[in-house]
Amino acid sequence: MNGLVVCVAVLAAASVYGVLHRWRSGRVRVRGRDGGKRLGAAELGEGLGERATLVQFSSAFCAPCRATRRVLGEVVGMVPGVSHVEIDAEDHLDLVRDLGILKTPTVLVLDADGRIVRRATGQPRKADVIAALGEAV
Repeated sequence: MNGLVVCVAVLAAASVYGVLHRWRSGRVRVRGRDGGKRLGAAELGEGLGERATLVQFSSAFCAPCRATRRVLGEVVGMVPGVSHVEIDAEDHLDLVRDLGILKTPTVLVLDADGRIVRRATGQPRKADVIAALGEAV
């Protein structure tokens, strides 16, 4: 009987964790520990967008990264003055460590000056990215 109780408790805890993890993944949110960091052309390898820049950290074997690339491309096509920069996390480990990137895809929303204003870990939804751009501009 004790084994059954332990099994049910473990399954319940794992289910709660899974639901919370799925709910948080892809949400665009403010992170206080970015501390007003700025990124420029030297770090990104490209210039900043006129109004905002979407920086995507990806890896070679990341399926959600391809979907995120498509979503961000659609947003760039819809919102003038916004650019999309994709960075291979494996090739830029110093930048990944400095920014606290823990998984791919991670999307940073930069304002026109290169300050990080929002961050999304996981595949973001188009509406969330557009709303975050409203705060960056």
